Amino acid sequence: MNGFLKYKIIIIALLCGASALAQREPQYTQYMYNIGSFNPAYVGSVESTEFSALYRAQWIDIPGAPKTLRFGANVPLSNEKMGIGFNVVSDQIGPSSQTYIDVSYSYQVNLSSDSWLSFGLDAGGSFLNLNYSDGNFENPSEPIIGGDNLNQFYPILGGGLFMYGENWYTGLSTPNFLTLGIYDEELESVIDNDLQVDFIAGYVFDISDNTKFKPAALINYIPQGPLTVNLSANFLFLDAFTLGASYRFDNAVSGLAGFQISNTLFLGYSYDYNTNGLGDYTNGSHEAILKFYLGREGGNRNKNKQKNNKLKGKPKQVDSPRFF
Repeated sequence: MNGFLKYKIIIIALLCGASALAQREPQYTQYMYNIGSFNPAYVGSVESTEFSALYRAQWIDIPGAPKTLRFGANVPLSNEKMGIGFNVVSDQIGPSSQTYIDVSYSYQVNLSSDSWLSFGLDAGGSFLNLNYSDGNFENPSEPIIGGDNLNQFYPILGGGLFMYGENWYTGLSTPNFLTLGIYDEELESVIDNDLQVDFIAGYVFDISDNTKFKPAALINYIPQGPLTVNLSANFLFLDAFTLGASYRFDNAVSGLAGFQISNTLFLGYSYDYNTNGLGDYTNGSHEAILKFYLGREGGNRNKNKQKNNKLKGKPKQVDSPRFF
C-alpha cells in the first residue's frame, strides 16, 4: 500500500472516529447477543445473571482500523421485576481511543399472562483520547497534527423500552440524551453529538423439536448520519449449534456461528465481508463473543422453573439456551 493511500485511509478512519463521537455504542454484527449494551431496559429480562466479553477487529489490513473490546453484565434481581447492568467498552480507531463506562437499571411490568414491558435507564461517561503522535501521516506539517493531544470526558445518560414474550421481543432506546457539541479550535468546527435512536426486534419460530429460526433486525438512526439497517437470520439446532447470516445495507454481508459449550457457556463468532468500497482494501472484519450464564439450571429442573414462571404470569424465559 503506497503512502498516499495510507494517508487517505487514515483520514477516512479519523472521520469515522469523529462520527463515532455521535453515538455511544460501536458497531456489532452479533447485536442479538448484545442487547443489554445499547438498551438498558433489557437487563432485567434475562433468566439468570449473564456476563459477556466481546472482541471485534474491523477492516483487517487497513492501518488505524477500529478495534473494540467490551465487557458487560446483566443481572436480574430477586423480585423478578428489576435488574441492573454494567458495561465497559474500549473502542480504538487510528490515533484515537474512547472508553465507555455505564451502569443500567430496569423495571418491568406484566402486560398479560405471557408478555412484559421493561423500562430502563443508564448513566456513565465516555473518556476520549486523541494522540496525534500515534498516527502515520503523509504530511507531518499539517496544523492538526502539530496540535495538543485531546483528552476529554463526556457524560452519558440513556434510556430504553423493551417489550417481550415467550418467543418475540422489540425494543427502542437511545444511548445518550446529553447531545453536546465537541469544539476543535484547530479545525474551528463543531462535531455534533446527535441524539441516536436504536430499534431492535426479533421473533423465534419453532421449526421442529430440534430446530428454531430467528429473524431479527437492528436499525440505528442519527439525524445527521445515514440510517443503518442490520438484518439477520439465525437457526438454532439441538439447543446447541447456531448458524446464520446478516446483512448491513450498503456495508457488509456476514456469516455467524455459535456453540453452546455447556449450559452456562456460549461462544459466538462472525465474519463480515465488505460490500462497499472498502472491500477492495480489507479482508473483512472478525468478531467473537463469549457469554457466561451464572446459576443457569438445566434439564428437568429448568423446565419446571419455566413452568412455574408461566403459572405465576411471567413468560417462559425462552428455552435453554435462550435465543435472545
